[in-house]
Amino acid sequence: MNDPHMPEVQGNLAYTCIGCSRRYDIYDFVYTCPECRSLLKIENTHFHKLKETPAEKWKEIFDSRRSTNKPELSGVFRFHELILPIVPLNDIIYLGEGQTPVVRANEEMSSWVGAPFLVKNDGLNPSASFKDRGMASAISFLNHVIRARNLDHVLGICASTGDTSAAAALYLSYLPKSKVQAVVLLPQGRVTPQQLSQPLGSGAIVIEMPGVFDDCMRVVEELAQDYHVFLLNSKNPVRILGQKSYAYEIAQQLDWDTSDLVVVVPIGNAGNITAVMEGFIDLHELGIIPVLPTILGVQSHHADPIARWRASGTYTPLRVTPSVAQAAMIGDPVSFPKVRKLVQEHFDDRFHVVSVTETEIMEGMLRANRNGHVVCTQGGESVAGLKKALDEGILPASKRFIVDSTSHQLKFAVFQQMYFEDGFAPEYGVCTKSSLKNKPVPLEASASTIARYLGLQKKART
Repeated sequence: MNDPHMPEVQGNLAYTCIGCSRRYDIYDFVYTCPECRSLLKIENTHFHKLKETPAEKWKEIFDSRRSTNKPELSGVFRFHELILPIVPLNDIIYLGEGQTPVVRANEEMSSWVGAPFLVKNDGLNPSASFKDRGMASAISFLNHVIRARNLDHVLGICASTGDTSAAAALYLSYLPKSKVQAVVLLPQGRVTPQQLSQPLGSGAIVIEMPGVFDDCMRVVEELAQDYHVFLLNSKNPVRILGQKSYAYEIAQQLDWDTSDLVVVVPIGNAGNITAVMEGFIDLHELGIIPVLPTILGVQSHHADPIARWRASGTYTPLRVTPSVAQAAMIGDPVSFPKVRKLVQEHFDDRFHVVSVTETEIMEGMLRANRNGHVVCTQGGESVAGLKKALDEGILPASKRFIVDSTSHQLKFAVFQQMYFEDGFAPEYGVCTKSSLKNKPVPLEASASTIARYLGLQKKART
């Protein structure tokens, strides 16, 4: 007898242009509308059929899969019907992604920020960042297309500030080397050594080029338009499908109650915040959650075109300057048109964006990690953004807050060391505080010497 909680291949997916609404075959590798050049989204034209299942039944199904021992449903594909319902379970690639923990901030950290909050630590994904959610869906889809269309060879390519390249190279390396090759383009000198080591270790072809991420992205976009390659940046809407699982998981971890919820998300290329909003829209349309949460986007003041758009109503691409939140060093986010459309159609006054300084980002990261977390600089950006929104009265402290830490602390250890050693170049504009610095203390290998240094008192002898 079939298990009613096991997903079946169903639905009908198509690329839909957000500009002119034309549709294209899901099995074609297209990333912008051939007619009007607008971005594409993936639409399940049978989504209305999912509404025939009562919301309580969907909760029961998704909750029952939390305890499954079936690898294909252990990750983001717990929500198979909402991600890639056309892909059979045997084509799904699972490397341990998803189901990352929500950790409550302690009283000291909450007091500093201005309200109690939770951190969702997506740095505990396989390649140590949230990008694995999107790669799980993109590479599972690619695996399915290779089999369904009997493709001989595919080149997967992306531009990256570090995390995308690590995730893409990792997931592509799981597929047969005879059929798949991974290529990543990185801005030379603007990726941490830890991040650079990841695609190299996974066997990808790593191309370093001068400039910043925006320059790499322009080259990759041209390659994706003119050559037969599989794009792995968030401009590929298959990536967005997997990243929607972040929203699904939050809702499930909060027992499907999103009332008074604020989700804080750092903005780089704007793919992740797009996915988070789309994920909550899915749940709301199915009646699984009672209300859409408020979204608080955060950007570094060195690259904050979306914050400026939200404040002025005018969007203007920027030339970025160096940021410790390297994934945020994007002056013209590819997915901004999707953000604008989602805000206009669904979120309106439930969408805010704040801009924070490089000093605030570093302090957010260091203080969080001194209080039991392992957040990256982008996580520090989120923490700093929540603090600023509360300080400025943009959000009331009575709300419930979840902060997105997109990556693992160790990927960005170089910035922590630069802070401790006052090693930042002037263009970062980071002002350090001695109270947040730390360094090893050299002492001789003597218990008495170490005891004196620590101010220990000897036990009284009886």
